[in-house]
Amino acid sequence: MTMRRTGSEPSTARSPLRFRLVLSGWGLLWAVGGTVAFVLLGQTGWAVACGVLALLALVDMAVVVARMRQGAQFQPGRDIPPYEPPERPRRPGGR
Repeated sequence: MTMRRTGSEPSTARSPLRFRLVLSGWGLLWAVGGTVAFVLLGQTGWAVACGVLALLALVDMAVVVARMRQGAQFQPGRDIPPYEPPERPRRPGGR
């Protein structure tokens, strides 16, 4: 089911940033745990792979926090033109 644009998206749009933050935190926890485990086991390649994943999760968390701090009032820059809300279909009967 696709939702139609109403023209009020900047004030009513919902973004799953908190959920993304939780998922990034969970991924960071597992990646750090994997890095430590593989270092202790002497598996350098896997430790590096887990370390890279931990770094990516940390960067993602930083991006999410920055977007959350922008708040609900964030608007696109001046180079993005506003759009007109769609016209409401007229009902028969003059209303």
